[in-house]
Amino acid sequence: MNFNKKINAFTLQELLIVLVIIGILVLLALPSLMPLISKTKSTEAKLQLEHVYNLQKMYFMEHSRYSDNLEAISFEQAPLITESENGNANYKIEIIQNSNNQFLARATAVVDFDGDGEYNVWEIDHNKALKEIVKD
Repeated sequence: MNFNKKINAFTLQELLIVLVIIGILVLLALPSLMPLISKTKSTEAKLQLEHVYNLQKMYFMEHSRYSDNLEAISFEQAPLITESENGNANYKIEIIQNSNNQFLARATAVVDFDGDGEYNVWEIDHNKALKEIVKD
């Protein structure tokens, strides 16, 4: 073996400079991507609330009233990100109002997606009116 033979490759300095440039570009792009990240995360809230709506409608067909209990309608809250290391849900789902002929369910973010101190909140009612109450 000939150990004196030169191999064409990048030096450690060149690699570090490229990594620093990529890091700077990511930091410049991140503020403009934050609203997109928040919007993507809010899809979870919308889907979960629509699921609660469907479960409430099925419960209403059987019992002629809406439930105030997520367990009664067979909704199982996924473990929250803040509760355990296996948690993957960003929103806590709860039924905040109900009566025989109406209900209101809420999804509240447990993570501040853009770091502004406000947590995203969505609500859905018995008419399937899905509204964003607090924007993140």
